Amino acid sequence: MRRYFHPDIADIDLPAVLFALSDATRLGIAVALADGSERTAGELGGGIAKSTMTHHLKILREAGMLFVRSEGTRCYNSLRLEELQSRFPGLLEQLLGHAVECGYTSPEAHP
Repeated sequence: MRRYFHPDIADIDLPAVLFALSDATRLGIAVALADGSERTAGELGGGIAKSTMTHHLKILREAGMLFVRSEGTRCYNSLRLEELQSRFPGLLEQLLGHAVECGYTSPEAHP
């Protein structure tokens, strides 16, 4: 089973989070996971190349936004909602709320 690096919540900084969300695909991934669900890379971006999706998920994970759980050959991604809320109160609610209003509802949705 593969192990993934997840930064400690105290080590997550605002510029890293904002950079991770500065790409339309990554913003769509965050919106898709904002309901608290866990999804595999394939479930998140059916129309996106596997290598491209892996790259975007890595950036989100290394920024401290994603938690990846391995189960057999599958990896399940989820947003670290509670931890990010405690670190940056209200940030994700505001950013992801505006993203939905602008049409970023999935990794493939680029208004």
